[in-house]
Formats: sequence, structure tokens, C-alpha cells
Amino acid sequence: MKFATKVIHAGIEPDATSGAIMTPIFQTSTYVQDAPGVHKGFEYARTHNPTRHTLQNQLAALENGKYGICFASGLAATDAIAKLFNSGDHIISCNDLYGGTYRIFTKVFGKFGMDFSFVDMTNIVNIENAITAKTKLIWIETPTNPMLSIVDIEAVCALAKKHNLLVCVDNTFASPYLQTPLDLGADIVVHSATKYLGGHSDVIHGAVIVKDKTLAEQLYFLQNACGAVPGPQDCFLILRGIKTLHIRVQRACENAAKIAAFLQSHPKIASVNYPGIPTHKGYDIAKRQMRDFGAMISFSLKDDSIEAANKILSSTALFSLAESLGGVESLIGHPATMTHASIPLAERLKTGVVDSLIRLSVGIEDVEDLIEDLKNAIG
Repeated sequence: MKFATKVIHAGIEPDATSGAIMTPIFQTSTYVQDAPGVHKGFEYARTHNPTRHTLQNQLAALENGKYGICFASGLAATDAIAKLFNSGDHIISCNDLYGGTYRIFTKVFGKFGMDFSFVDMTNIVNIENAITAKTKLIWIETPTNPMLSIVDIEAVCALAKKHNLLVCVDNTFASPYLQTPLDLGADIVVHSATKYLGGHSDVIHGAVIVKDKTLAEQLYFLQNACGAVPGPQDCFLILRGIKTLHIRVQRACENAAKIAAFLQSHPKIASVNYPGIPTHKGYDIAKRQMRDFGAMISFSLKDDSIEAANKILSSTALFSLAESLGGVESLIGHPATMTHASIPLAERLKTGVVDSLIRLSVGIEDVEDLIEDLKNAIG
């Protein structure tokens, strides 16, 4: 089954009781049993819900996995993955990653004795040098947030296999339409489904997808035991959003490529970070492991001041100043004070998150209007 067919049909059947083509919202907290332990597969809604069950099956199909596990947010999904490990265990992560991931690793799990190294994963030697006897997991973001660097998933997975390590890929920026890390050797894929999977800026949601049954059982246990589950309305919204995932992401990618070219030619722009630019360091890897280059762009100004950035951030009409990404509408943000404010200044500067860095989530509007909006704001 090809991808455009999967988003409509994979893991989804018409409702058996009514024939409804859309999976119903099973808004219930519990289920009636015929006798103790005799039921229709559902006992309590924290543990199982039919709407969530359908979504989990569809997510597994989209990522070419076997098991999907849904959570109340992307960070709840990250929390569950980190709970697979113990005090004293070591995790290697990208040094350029979502600020919330950095925060939960260092401020939450660091307190419980877990150890984290943050390295530039565009050079695999850095990862190998960071491996210790206590390393258990390599955590990849690609494209990275917000510098849009590209990590070679297949090469990292080969290294991890040599050292008997697990690999988790945060696939939020790409979505399964553009990239399927399990096919490249990863063990775990995590999403903030709030973003491209939902696609309409109306739901908070997270998901984990795996192939291995033992990993799945551990994650289902954590989903139930810790209780950070999404409600059925949230699951319904993600199911709804997925049906247009391929169309939305493809249009956004086409828009982003044109916007990146415009920004490259602008005299006030110092640098543009977009993996679809042929001179981008990760262009060849992105071309190999992705189906397109995504719809996220970041750029810095020649006037490297927060004042210059703020002028642009406050002057757009179509690009809305807001956190998040992956919706149908275009967003503009300031990583240093918004999505990455929880990362210490010294660490931010190492990866290029300077005061003038601006991040764009390119939506599906007419690209000519978006370019005109940026042209007016930049001046």
C-alpha cells in the first residue's frame, strides 16, 4: 500500500456497529463487562480506548512499524522513552534539538541520576567518542531544531548496532511522509503529533512507534502505569489530520523551497538553514534519506541583534508569531526566547542559535503572498 492510500485506509475500518466511515469518538471512561474479566477487549479508558486503538494502528502503519503508543503530548512520549532506562544510564543526544527535550533530559531525568551527552551528530566520530560502558541510547533529531542540520540515520544505526545500543529518532520535523527512520535501522520513532500529523494547530498529542514487541510492551506498560494518555477527542483530531498529511506536507515543502531561495538572495540575510539548498552540509544525506526537504527554515540576519529580529517578528501579517509548527498556517518564531529559551546561552551559541536567528514553519498558503509578507517585514 502506497503512502497516500495508507493515510486514508491503513489501520482503519468502518465502525462495526454503525458503519461510520470516520472512527467514532468513544467518549467514555469505562466499559460494561458481561462477567468479571469477560469483555469486548476494553476495561478502562486509561488502558484502552477504541479511538486511540485505531490511531495507534494507523501510526504504526505510516512509520512501517508494528506498534503505536499514543501519549498526551510529544514530551509525554519523550518522558516514557526516557523511563525505559535507569539511574546511571547514559544517553547521547544531538546538541541542536528542541529545547523541551533538552529540559526534560537535564532538569528532570538528570535529577534521577541519568547522564546525557549532547554532541554534533553531523560528524559520526563525535557520537563514537561519546559512547561509554553505560551508554544505552542514541537520540537523534533530523532535521534538527532549529538549525536544520541533517543526521545520517543509517550510519548512526550501524554504529549503534556495533555497540548494542538503541536508537530513537524524533521524526517530528519530517513526518512519516518524508522520512521513515525504522526502515533505516532505528528502534524507536517519536513524534510531537501536535505538529504535522495533526496539522491544524488544534490538538496536543504525542506518539511512539516501534517494531520490537518487548519494547512495545514496556511502552504500553508505561502508558498505562503513568497515565499520560490522550483523550479520544484528541485522537480523533489526529486521525482527521493524517488524512491530508501527504497533500499538506508536499505543498508546504514546495513553498519552503521557494522561500529559502528568496531569503538566500536577500541582502539583509546572513545565512539560511534549509536542507534543500544544494550547498547545505547535509544536502546529499537529506536527499538520500528523505522524500523531500521539509517545510522548516531558519535564518540569521547580518544585523545580529535581538532588536533587528524583533522588528521582523513583529512586522509580518501572514506569518503568525507563535510557538509550534507543522500547521496549515505559516508561523514565525524566535528560538532564543521561545522554543529554545530553556537551553543555556553558551550551549545555544555553540550550535548557532544567535539572537537574530528566526525560525519559519512554512504553511500551505499561496507562496507569492508569503514571500511578499517576508519582503515587507525584512525591509
